[in-house]
Amino acid sequence: LSELRPWLSGGTAATAGGGGSTGGGAGAEKVGRVRCSRRVWVLLGSLALVFLTSLFFTISLRGGIGFNYLEPPGWEESRRVKLVPNYVGAHRLSPADTSQQKTCACSHCVGDPGISDWFDENYEPDISPVWTRDNIQLPSDVYYWWVMLQPQFKPHSIKQVLRKLFQVIPGRSPYGSWDPGRCLRCAVVGNSGNLRGSGYGATIDEHNYIMRINLAPTVGYEEDAGSHTTHHFMYPESAKNLAANVSFVLVPFKTLDLVWITSALSTGTIRFTYAPVKQFLRVDKDKVQIFNPAFFKYIHDRWTKHNGRYPSTGMLVLFFALHVCDEVNVFGFGADSRGNWHHYWEENRYSGEFRKTGVHDADYEAQIIQLLAKAGKITVFPGK
Repeated sequence: LSELRPWLSGGTAATAGGGGSTGGGAGAEKVGRVRCSRRVWVLLGSLALVFLTSLFFTISLRGGIGFNYLEPPGWEESRRVKLVPNYVGAHRLSPADTSQQKTCACSHCVGDPGISDWFDENYEPDISPVWTRDNIQLPSDVYYWWVMLQPQFKPHSIKQVLRKLFQVIPGRSPYGSWDPGRCLRCAVVGNSGNLRGSGYGATIDEHNYIMRINLAPTVGYEEDAGSHTTHHFMYPESAKNLAANVSFVLVPFKTLDLVWITSALSTGTIRFTYAPVKQFLRVDKDKVQIFNPAFFKYIHDRWTKHNGRYPSTGMLVLFFALHVCDEVNVFGFGADSRGNWHHYWEENRYSGEFRKTGVHDADYEAQIIQLLAKAGKITVFPGK
């Protein structure tokens, strides 16, 4: 406007005054217009240059559109990769392309990201499956959910009970950080009748960790169920003595279960909960672990999605393995070929009762297992 103002005022004066000859006024007006036109174009060009320079600078700061540029070291925050966890000071990897990063030396690794969006969205590698001295305090929502699993039992003070228990057992997680050079292969062995006649025994025994549930006898069933065990998951009412090299993993449903395990490993004062329980338990105290209620609720919230009152023990053990192992193979889950749900060591004419109790949703849990297999996170051996 400052450039145009002299021309506008000059033109107006010539027209209004009417002085001088007509030819002279017309020439002066023409020269003024040419000069003004040049100034306008110079001004517009300068404004366009400033605008384009600002636009280019803004785009560069935001990452560019179709441009390749080098970022200074540390400019972008490292992305966390979901890995088999180390519960205290987990080692993290932050490569530029996590989708191609192997987290173990197995052919299929549980921790490898970018294979299944469904799995990656629900899998939380940092939550510890084991209740330890380091995570003794439960979040309030976890505590109230857990104590209501069996509300007929008056809860004890968790801190006091666990402090006494951790004077008897180590109270630490034995599971270290993942190692890209390691292939920790785990067999989760359920109790389904489909194990009978399967001939899986030798295959099961080849694994680094072999996890069994509740009674799960092996003597006399070695050909189909294997003979080795590294982890045995039980609750007080199903507990039995174990060999010295086997980890007893208590699945607690109430604070009384914690009082019982402390007693069973020391004074022997508790003999009954809602059923008779072992007064003394012969297991390796240094290998006793306690299933974490926070992990219990995580499975209920993220994976079984509140189908059933709470997940079955089989589900708890399966996801325990998915958080401590590199490769997970599943045996003895589901019904046999005739639709029976009996255990491999017995004939049960009430073979469908597990599906009717309403405590666990067997059909939904079967769908979860199928999805995990489809995602390449587990391999299911169907049995007979």
